Amino acid sequence: MKDESVNILGIETSCDETAAAVVADGKIIKSSIVASQTKLHEKYGGVVPEIASRAHIEKIYQVIAEAMEQAGVGRDDISAVAVANQPGLTIALVVGVTAAKTLSFAWEKPLIAINHLHAHLQSAMLSEENLELPAVALIVSGGHTSLFDCQSSLELTLLGSTIDDAAGEAFDKVATILGLPYPGGPSIEKAAKNGNPRAIDFPRSMLGPDSLDFSFSGLKTAVLYYCRGQDMKGEDKVDSMSEQEIADIAASFQAAVIDVLVKKTKRAADKIGAKTILLGGGVAANSTLRQALQQFCDSTTPARKLLAAPKQYCTDNAVMVASLAYYKFKAGLFADLTLEPKATG
Repeated sequence: MKDESVNILGIETSCDETAAAVVADGKIIKSSIVASQTKLHEKYGGVVPEIASRAHIEKIYQVIAEAMEQAGVGRDDISAVAVANQPGLTIALVVGVTAAKTLSFAWEKPLIAINHLHAHLQSAMLSEENLELPAVALIVSGGHTSLFDCQSSLELTLLGSTIDDAAGEAFDKVATILGLPYPGGPSIEKAAKNGNPRAIDFPRSMLGPDSLDFSFSGLKTAVLYYCRGQDMKGEDKVDSMSEQEIADIAASFQAAVIDVLVKKTKRAADKIGAKTILLGGGVAANSTLRQALQQFCDSTTPARKLLAAPKQYCTDNAVMVASLAYYKFKAGLFADLTLEPKATG
């Protein structure tokens, strides 16, 4: 008997995770398969696009097949095929887009194009039945740090974004400076647990009293200078630092990033009168950030509600793609087979 649910097959290859998922009616997660490439990129301290693309090609159809098998569905049960086509690494996106277009054509199913950033926010709304609007949505990841005015799953207006390094990129680079493992986010967070966040007064770049944009390159440089001297000719002090000193740097750096993220979110929330704060993206898994945003929400009158993506859906995944696609499916917002990947979006 054919499944009567609206089952969306979601595909995600925007960076270094090859992912596929089946989600029913936007909320019921029937499967989620993610093939991580962390081991391939860790020796480079960041994602190498060519390596990522090749790994996607090797894994994509296996991952899709596993997602379908785990969900217990066949092609006849799938209502549409959705894919993240922007923003991201074009050379990586093209693999997922090509796979989605191929399946859409072969299975005679609608094709749905998904903005990767908007999908991250959908992760925060997966279990929420009564979303109080308007909401300010904060996305914090390796490639993006953005604030959105969210009026619904399909109505998102960009309020501000990074003008240089994204927060996650800064975490990766500072981890490299401190000799901590890749990816930098979890490594910095782990080291910071034993550190003093007030040990070093690293700069907080606010970009003016009304700005909702972000800049973390100056903070990253401040950490570099602290460790290697202003002229960069001095001895790398990290080699002779104790674990406590490294922990203090990690904690102080993390505190500076979170301070900026929370203050900018407050600015945006006050500007639009937000009742809810949405949090998504890889860095959203950081417990200290989640706690700081919760404290901010609790301190306002009336208190705002924080909806943070479950930690397993903070990093790139296809559940968020398939979930958001349900709302585009219901609205009849389909793509055609000329769909192309876009690096920005």
